[in-house]
Amino acid sequence: MPLPVQLQAVVDEMEFGGDDWTAYINRKTGELISFPSDLERQLEDDEGAAALQDWEAEQLQDCKRVADDKDFITLPSKFDIHEYSIMERFCLSLDDEPAHDRLLDAIRGRGAFRRFKDEVHGLGIRDDWFRFRNDALKRIAADFLEAESIPYVDDGQRDGVPKSEAG
Repeated sequence: MPLPVQLQAVVDEMEFGGDDWTAYINRKTGELISFPSDLERQLEDDEGAAALQDWEAEQLQDCKRVADDKDFITLPSKFDIHEYSIMERFCLSLDDEPAHDRLLDAIRGRGAFRRFKDEVHGLGIRDDWFRFRNDALKRIAADFLEAESIPYVDDGQRDGVPKSEAG
């Protein structure tokens, strides 16, 4: 992906990750790459690499490129994203006090993510939640890109000026 990068593409790559995948961006070219987090161990195992299927071999090649190129940096992971905090901010953003209270109750204690999902669905505000969450992820991605001096454009911007240049 050439510079400036599309902000939503960075968000999508961050979301795809999770526990088992790590996503990277090349700070000079904007190229996005992700692969299973445990793939780096296979770099050292030549016998294991010979038994890989084509798509696994491609991922291993990507992993080697990332390891060999200092311009690749890790995108924010779930530890940087703090999904619980995003859920809490969404609850607090609601004007509907009963919905606000139901969601705040849902995110307390064990099983908070599941209860939150069920309540959002039950309240009929699933689309609102996904919009709010995507906006929060965009802000995290934008902050990261700005901190790394990687130019980007937000698909939602009308002027097409990279955010990092628009200031």
